[in-house]
Amino acid sequence: MPRYALRIEYHGTPFAGWQRQRDQPSVQAAIETALARLEPRAHTIAAAGRTDAGVHALAQVAHCDLAREWDPYRLSEALNHHLKPQPVAIVAVARVADDWHARFSARERRYVFRLLMRRAPATHDRGLVWQVRHPLALAPMRAAARHLIGTHDFTTFRSSICQAQSPVKSLDTVELNAVDGPSGPEIRFDLRARSFLHNQVRSIVGSLERVGTGAWSPDDLRTALEARNRAACGPVCPPHGLYLAGVGYPDDPFAV
Repeated sequence: MPRYALRIEYHGTPFAGWQRQRDQPSVQAAIETALARLEPRAHTIAAAGRTDAGVHALAQVAHCDLAREWDPYRLSEALNHHLKPQPVAIVAVARVADDWHARFSARERRYVFRLLMRRAPATHDRGLVWQVRHPLALAPMRAAARHLIGTHDFTTFRSSICQAQSPVKSLDTVELNAVDGPSGPEIRFDLRARSFLHNQVRSIVGSLERVGTGAWSPDDLRTALEARNRAACGPVCPPHGLYLAGVGYPDDPFAV
């Protein structure tokens, strides 16, 4: 059966997450239902990462096996037709080798988090940013983030229901940048790693926000990391500012 890689964009608000769940809408189920319209049977697709309820994606990657050969462009057009009106789009499709796997072939995941700083309620960006009503100091947040770079035991920043075999992860990049977003001043967080623990990004961003307010110092974040204790974590920020922004592979299947 020919295998296809799908690059997927979605608005996470109406979904209970990526993974198919009983009696709740999911992105996976939406795409599998669309595939069944093209080839009537049960379909199971695998993704590079399982985003939580309310988390968005700019470039999720999944793969599917189909019974016949499809032109990639025609497949993307057909899937997008059957996905309407759900906020899910197949941005690109590529034919891949039979042993290529969206999750296990991946070498990097990139997440972006948008934090909006303004007092007035967000309107156009509602559900797309985490809004705080106070300014944050960027320099100490950047200093604190440097303590997270490298290989560490991230138990402090790991959900209690995380199913990963080990809390040890290597965080390659944690960049913070001040930007003029469409709704006002934002801090954009860019995090890259081969893989992440459940709630790791939201836990890190929530703790860095404490540094930005002055409630924590940069060294307090290092102390929290070294505690290897979930109780030492700052508040976990909400999901709606988080985006799966990209997945890296040794050879980009979507390269022209």
